[in-house]
Amino acid sequence: MCGRYVLHGPQSRLRDYFDLRNCAAWEPRYNIAPQSDILVVRQRPEVGRVGQLVRWGLIPRWAKDPSIGQKLNNARAETVAEKPAFKASFERHRCLIPANGFYEWQAVSEDGTVRKQPWYVWPAADGEFFAMAGLLAAWKSPEGKDIVSACIITTTPNEVMAPIHERMPVLLGPGQFDAWLDPAYLDVDILRRWLLPAPASAMTARPVGSRVSNARNEGPELLESV
Repeated sequence: MCGRYVLHGPQSRLRDYFDLRNCAAWEPRYNIAPQSDILVVRQRPEVGRVGQLVRWGLIPRWAKDPSIGQKLNNARAETVAEKPAFKASFERHRCLIPANGFYEWQAVSEDGTVRKQPWYVWPAADGEFFAMAGLLAAWKSPEGKDIVSACIITTTPNEVMAPIHERMPVLLGPGQFDAWLDPAYLDVDILRRWLLPAPASAMTARPVGSRVSNARNEGPELLESV
C-alpha cells in the first residue's frame, strides 16, 4: 500500500514540472496521511492542467456515507478496472498525485520480535517529482455537501522496493500525463498496461527514524537518514 508521502515543492518547480495553468494554495507537508486534504493534478476542459485540493480516501458516487473513504486510500492495479468502487473513476476520472517522495515500512526481525522500519523513497534524478497515478470521485451528501476525493493506485514492487514492501505506488512519466489526465481517453486496455512498477533506476531509498510512524509528526527532519 501507500499510506504516507511527502510534498514540499518547490512550488514553482512543481508548477513547471506538471505544466499547471493554475493551482490551489497548499502548504509543504512531510508526513501526509490518509483523510488529509491533498494536492492532485487534473485536466479541466478548455483550461488545461490544474492543481486541486481533495480528500485522500475515495468516496464513490454511489456511497451511502463518506466513511467508506477511510478504507479506499489505495486501489490495486490488478483489479482497478473491474472493482465497483474504482471502475468509473478509472475510465473517466483519473488524476496525478505529485510527491517529492513516499514512505513505506519494512518488517524487520530482531531477537525474535518484528518491528517496522520506515523507509523514505524519492526520485533518483534531481529536481524531479513522483507522479503517482490516482483516481477521483465526487460525492454529494444528503445535505447537499460536495466532497471530491482521491486514491492512489498501487502495483507490485520493483527491485528497490521488493526488500521493503510488497506494494508500491504506480508512478507515471511525463510522456503519459496527457492521456492519463484526459477524461476523453477511453482506451482502458492501454491504461492498464501502464500500471506497472517504475524502473528501479528511477528511485532511491534510505531508512528514516520512527517519528514518521506517528501522523501527527511533521517537518523536514523526518527525511533524515538513520
